Amino acid sequence: MAVPIAVLDCDLLLYGRGHRTLDRFKLEDVTDEYLVSTYGFPRQFICYLVDLLGTTLSRPTQRSRAISPETQILAALGFYTSGSFQTRMGDAIGISQASMSRCVANVTEALVERASQFIHFPKDEATVQSLKDDFYGLAGMPGVLGVVDCTHVAIKAPNAEDLSYVNRKGLHSLNCLMVCDSRGVLLSAETHWPGSLPDCTVLEQAALTSQFETELHKDGWLLGDSSFLLRTWLMTPLHIPETPAEYRYNMAHSATHNVIERTLRTIRSRFRCLDGSKGTLQYSPEKSSHIILACCVLHNISLQHGLDVWSAPATGHMEQSEEEYEQMESVDSEACRVRQELLLTHFS
Repeated sequence: MAVPIAVLDCDLLLYGRGHRTLDRFKLEDVTDEYLVSTYGFPRQFICYLVDLLGTTLSRPTQRSRAISPETQILAALGFYTSGSFQTRMGDAIGISQASMSRCVANVTEALVERASQFIHFPKDEATVQSLKDDFYGLAGMPGVLGVVDCTHVAIKAPNAEDLSYVNRKGLHSLNCLMVCDSRGVLLSAETHWPGSLPDCTVLEQAALTSQFETELHKDGWLLGDSSFLLRTWLMTPLHIPETPAEYRYNMAHSATHNVIERTLRTIRSRFRCLDGSKGTLQYSPEKSSHIILACCVLHNISLQHGLDVWSAPATGHMEQSEEEYEQMESVDSEACRVRQELLLTHFS
């Protein structure tokens, strides 16, 4: 005899069919101050996300009471910016904690699908030249197409390949490779690398390396710190500067490279789910990687909308790369020649 199984709607059990949710009133019913304090972003930004993601988030569902795109986006933003599935967050928009989790998953995947739309290097010559000019204006470093660094985001211990995610501090993490421009706009974000990999290995295996060695401009370079190997397209600081020109080069390099360090700090400040203050991301490495990438997409959209993401206060849980790296010395003679020519031409 077949036994019927009832599929229960958590929201229906908790609130009943008559519960008033944000499905049933407009964003105009609440103030900008409330939206910013609760969800981290103003009304105009949230409305833009609804337009951008609405079709994807309105996919057919078998649930008797589908959650609107607006509510899904607010739930996800609440999690990204607070790092918590607190009951009060679900209460504010009239959904259960289980539904909050589903909303975060839906919005995260919708943002990841659009990552290449918002995170990419410019290709037309005028924009590339403008990119270099903006970097040059910071500290006089010529030819810079981006600044690169790695940062670790703590995750729960995965069930499989556990040790591959254990970093040098003994914590489970993802090592994320990021590149940004002079304004902090991300040009590349690879968020899936296991925490056990050192920065230089991440870069060696990254799509970014293939991109620069096969496709991108030969008359420019990225700036990276001493955890990376010097390459013709990646300028690193001199380990032991000796001449005035070498000191000037290192000072310009440090001042310019500081942009990515500041950008990584502020991404964690805005998206508290990444900063460790509420614990590690309680997801698989793949899902955690997608959440990080979704936050990166939102970071770039924030800048497009003129939001001053650098005004957010830094938190006490900020960390750059977990590794205590040794100074990497390049054996690439051509890369050494390129850096020496840069020294003689612009810093002597």
